[in-house]
Amino acid sequence: MQSSHAASVVSASFSEPNLITSAGLVPLIRLAERCELATLIRRHVDLGVTTGTNPAGKAMSLVAAMCAGADCIDDTDLLRSGGLDRLFHGVYAPSTLGSFLRAFTHGHVRQLQAAARRFTANLIGHAGLVPPGEPVVFLDIDSKVKQVYGPAKQGASFGYTKVRGLHFQIVTASTPASRPVIVATRLRKGAAGSGKGAASLIAEAIRALREAGVTAMIVVRADSAFFSAKVIKAIRAGGALFSITVGNTKRIRTAISQIPETAWRPIKYRDAVWDQDERRWVSEAEIAEIRYTAFASKAKNLQVTARLIVRRVKRLNPATVPEGQGELFAAHRHHALLTDSPLTIGQAEPDHRRHAVIEQVFSDLEAGPLGHLPSGKFQANAAWLTLAAISYNLTRAAGTLADRFHAKATGATIRRNLINIPARIATSARHVRLHLPEHWPWNPGFLTLWTRTGHRPILT
Repeated sequence: MQSSHAASVVSASFSEPNLITSAGLVPLIRLAERCELATLIRRHVDLGVTTGTNPAGKAMSLVAAMCAGADCIDDTDLLRSGGLDRLFHGVYAPSTLGSFLRAFTHGHVRQLQAAARRFTANLIGHAGLVPPGEPVVFLDIDSKVKQVYGPAKQGASFGYTKVRGLHFQIVTASTPASRPVIVATRLRKGAAGSGKGAASLIAEAIRALREAGVTAMIVVRADSAFFSAKVIKAIRAGGALFSITVGNTKRIRTAISQIPETAWRPIKYRDAVWDQDERRWVSEAEIAEIRYTAFASKAKNLQVTARLIVRRVKRLNPATVPEGQGELFAAHRHHALLTDSPLTIGQAEPDHRRHAVIEQVFSDLEAGPLGHLPSGKFQANAAWLTLAAISYNLTRAAGTLADRFHAKATGATIRRNLINIPARIATSARHVRLHLPEHWPWNPGFLTLWTRTGHRPILT
């Protein structure tokens, strides 16, 4: 590829009022309206009569900008460029949106989260984000410290990552056939532990799924930072099951040592080889299980007896064996989880490892609206996190409605292929028509999204 003209004969000017850079916002906002986002915000969010006037319009402006790639308040100005004002009414300036966010208190954030929870339920039903008929839905919880700069930002402090930041939790819902959707969020100060407040957030996420009409068995997956009696009690109170990694403590090592050698069986793992003669996987990873009572020192109603499933992998470097561990632990590394899932051990163990899918959600958020937590006010950032989750789910729903490829694509791919499409606006007989780029590689998916959100078919 090379330039077709000399630089001296090429000129540019920002002077075309009929051009837009994000034609995909048209079906995206229509989808949000169909799932009643603005209506729900008007119903639940009340910030008063000053900066809180028309919270629905301001929240919709923020969500639209996030879907188009905005990761700070100033980026929302992209909605006022070109001809977007001919397609959308009520687009607000960045200064107004900043004042709107700073007006939030903790109670207002909870109101916004209530609206977001009901909107997500509508999206799940409208776009099939959680496919009906699935026997199991997995809820994954995890937390991440978002690094920030400057001590003046409220709540920013140093935690276990040794960087100044704000610490947020998310809970996602997914099935083996679908990508995760965010069902609950919470922003905490940077020094907060990973599991702080997890029990109430999980309970909220379980209720949100049931309100969305999900009747499948729910299994909550988490890593060892969330292994606590309070979390498991909340999961069981919500009628769900759990699958949680446990730490390599002395009591866990004692339980593992009681597993007979004959109970270990190989699993299909990295670099596993199928032995045709013996009809089994030859692998350096093996699994076994044993009954185990966790939290035995606590009150009877907090003790949990369940399946301790252990995966062991041959230790390649004996020098890494922690001091004081016996011969059993010198030969293998052990990774244990506690679960009350009725699935077989061959299903439950690999299903638990798929908890790592939540890392892709963190990646999508940080490559999009959570590139920054833009305000110096803690509650403004909490509201921004909630709106970021709404924009993530809305983008995911658009991809799901478009085609199978975009249903599994990352948020950045959906933005590039389906949202940030340049177009020229033309009007005729009171009809608005968008002229899109010829030979756009992903036009089948965009055309499907366009018609499935109620628009007239595009003439090609």
